Amino acid sequence: MNGVPQSPGAPSLDYWHVWTDDDGTTTRQTRCRLTAFERQSMGGQAAPQWNDVLATGDTQVMIATLPAGWVGDWHGNPKPQWIIPISGCWFVETTDGTRIEMGPGELSFGGDQNCAADAAGRQGHRSGTVGDQPAVLMIVQLLDAAWAGARPGAFE
Repeated sequence: MNGVPQSPGAPSLDYWHVWTDDDGTTTRQTRCRLTAFERQSMGGQAAPQWNDVLATGDTQVMIATLPAGWVGDWHGNPKPQWIIPISGCWFVETTDGTRIEMGPGELSFGGDQNCAADAAGRQGHRSGTVGDQPAVLMIVQLLDAAWAGARPGAFE
């Protein structure tokens, strides 16, 4: 996707990217792929592993537990953020009508900070739990304003 040749044997990882169209009111989800993995040691005697450094700088990391039946009606992501389900299942629905359900280990990046309400009053996305179990999510917010409204391909 990014035109940079991938190292032989390097992994890749798919994720969903929530973003806002040029019109400012339509939000979409695009399937993207992380491919910039490089072999690096984490230090000391640790053997090299595959790392893809997505961002550096100030972050906030939290764990959120969404109760079964929870729905967050139309809203934009409060900060540019990576969301990783740890357990349970959750969904994200964008104003273009796309609904994606994600379970443990799947990734989503929320970059719809610059969205405005559409004619129906919907802004950003809806999200919520799927099924009768809570969804536990790890959220890594990027506090650098430069990531607000990031488009697909920003992490390639």
